[in-house]
Amino acid sequence: MINKIIVITAMLFFSVAAYAQNTYKVVIKDAKTKETLPGVTVKVKGTSIGTASGSDGTVILSNIPSGKQLIQFSYVGFKTKVDTLNFPIQQNAPAMVLMESSEEDDNLDEVVVSATRSSRTIANIPTRIEVIAGEELDEKGNMKPGDIRMMLAESTGIQTQQTSATSGNSSIRIQGLDGKYTQIIRDGFPLYSGFSGGLGLLQIAPLDLQQVEVIKGASSTLYGGGAIAGLVNLVSKKPTDERQLNFLLNGTSALGLDASGFYAQKFQKVGVTVYGAYNHGSAYDPSDIGLTAIPKFNRFTLNPKLFIYFNEGTTLSAGLNTTVEKRIGGDLEYIKGNGSSQHSYFEQNKTGRYSTQVELDHKLNDKEKLVFRNSVSYYDRSIELPDYLFSGVQVSTYSEANYSRNGEKADWVAGLNFLTDHFKEDQHSNLALRSYNYSTIGAFVQNTWNATDKFSIESGVRGDYHNDYGFFFLPKISGLWKINEHFSTRLGGGLGYKAPSVFTEDAERIQFRNVLPIDLTNTKAERSYGANYDINYKTSLFDDKVGFSINQMFFYTRIKDPILLTPGTGSTLVYIQPNGNINTKGMETNAKITYEDFKLFIGYTLADVNQQTGVTASPYPLVSKHRLNNVLMYEIEDKWKIGAEAYYFSKQRLNDGTTGKSYWTAGLMAEKIWERFSVFVNFENLTDTRQTKFDTIYTGTITNPVFRDIYAPVDGFVINGGIKFKL
Repeated sequence: MINKIIVITAMLFFSVAAYAQNTYKVVIKDAKTKETLPGVTVKVKGTSIGTASGSDGTVILSNIPSGKQLIQFSYVGFKTKVDTLNFPIQQNAPAMVLMESSEEDDNLDEVVVSATRSSRTIANIPTRIEVIAGEELDEKGNMKPGDIRMMLAESTGIQTQQTSATSGNSSIRIQGLDGKYTQIIRDGFPLYSGFSGGLGLLQIAPLDLQQVEVIKGASSTLYGGGAIAGLVNLVSKKPTDERQLNFLLNGTSALGLDASGFYAQKFQKVGVTVYGAYNHGSAYDPSDIGLTAIPKFNRFTLNPKLFIYFNEGTTLSAGLNTTVEKRIGGDLEYIKGNGSSQHSYFEQNKTGRYSTQVELDHKLNDKEKLVFRNSVSYYDRSIELPDYLFSGVQVSTYSEANYSRNGEKADWVAGLNFLTDHFKEDQHSNLALRSYNYSTIGAFVQNTWNATDKFSIESGVRGDYHNDYGFFFLPKISGLWKINEHFSTRLGGGLGYKAPSVFTEDAERIQFRNVLPIDLTNTKAERSYGANYDINYKTSLFDDKVGFSINQMFFYTRIKDPILLTPGTGSTLVYIQPNGNINTKGMETNAKITYEDFKLFIGYTLADVNQQTGVTASPYPLVSKHRLNNVLMYEIEDKWKIGAEAYYFSKQRLNDGTTGKSYWTAGLMAEKIWERFSVFVNFENLTDTRQTKFDTIYTGTITNPVFRDIYAPVDGFVINGGIKFKL
């Protein structure tokens, strides 16, 4: 009997202790006046646990699940605050939370990012990362609903480089480096590399994206080869308990049309998302030079995804991305069906993009998790010009298994992945085929350590073995110091590498014509190292009526022995790898000022990029050394959005040795919002800035044009507008 009493007493004791450890008590005060704040909403994100502070500012949250939890504090007139806590915790006295007054809630710090392979909010990650999410993503989607070029091009330090005057093909340049050095992934899957990167920016629409995450600088430690300049992670929307049903219809003055829809909903055991779109472009020549600035195209997209929730800790998702497109640009008369011996030039692209993604997410307990993922991609593209055809199929796969553990002082993630990339070119001439068959196996481990409440370090290392280019050791380290409530600073750096392929901007610009395959015996992988440092400052001015924040970043990256496309024998072009390097260094300045319903964003990029070959050094082509981004937004929540923007690009050195002109562009956007729908209009390039106004885009005849570099807009002033439904 005594033993039973002891057991029962012990059980009661441990139950009470467990209850105490999973209860969180806090007193909330104004950071400036130190007065208690009643009515503050406090909730555990991702759960139904929440309440409001009493008259004495006190909150008690009970039955909080064990493990890492995000506690959110929100109050009208104050900045939303999110604390990361590990339960169970010991509390001898209530914790104190200080909330800063603000005219608007700054929700960006709440965003949980996935590109760094962690589950931390953006404010708590040592690696510098930029996120386009929420309203900003929605606003930029109004400007170009059919693809993500505009969304990325308007970010500081990022430039979209058009590689074809007639088809509109473009690539992303981060901090002045070629698009081949930027890795684009979707939900962690590398779906846009090598041949499949062609036309990639033109075939990704923003409607089904939850957010876009950008890491500038070497990111190969996280995702392997290719992320030398940076990484862009496209995060898809996920189903929620509340149904999402969105439709968008957009038309342009250039006779373009975008019609798309997105549906998502989570039920008890299953969830589903479906995105479908039709995009159409008409042949458009605003300069009356007889060549299309916008090609004629038709594109169909369907992306369904199924989620199965086996239990609270296990989720399986399976998705399919499909895109089919035909686009043709060139001589306007030929495109209209009035071709002749003189009007015979065209550039036609046909693409089929199909990929599957499967992911199993299993929580071992409140702190540990296993993730298994796999993707298979099939990409078929043909490029046809008069008397020339280039076509082929790329099949690639990606498999990964990773383990993560979130501790009280440190987070760990470790994993293995295996990537295959097989490209088979169709035989259309006597030239050697550019086919290849790559496979890479890699292992990685990353640790994020909270040294103190204000200082944290993220370190990692990866080992990759490539079947043609050997082994790569890739370390990285980043540190975050929260100096005080106004200042914080980050410092980070790492190594990177890129396995060479023929799919570069230089080759894309000439449709791969006469480009010889890479000589593996005389070529090694491109390697890099880089670092960036930034400091952030934010405050409120004039009795909290004005919000001000500024981020100043300095960057440096060096790529050793980059491959270069040079003239070979006869009319051929060959990739060589002379001793030398590419150096990019500079700075980015981002400032934000808010006053009532107004927001002003000012960005400046200084990119000093040089290419050294032997003892010869020269400026890297197609880089604006100086660039300004200016955006002014006026927003009345749930009623109006009005935005004005202006961008400046300084002179750029071109590949033919000449220098392009500097130029400005400007735009204006407005959206009227009702409960279930909104209408928008966007005036893009109000200044009607076109390269054809102050420079040429081709030499030779219109029958056989030789295109020069495209460094300024060619489509000029275009109006688009439409309607969005949220049902």
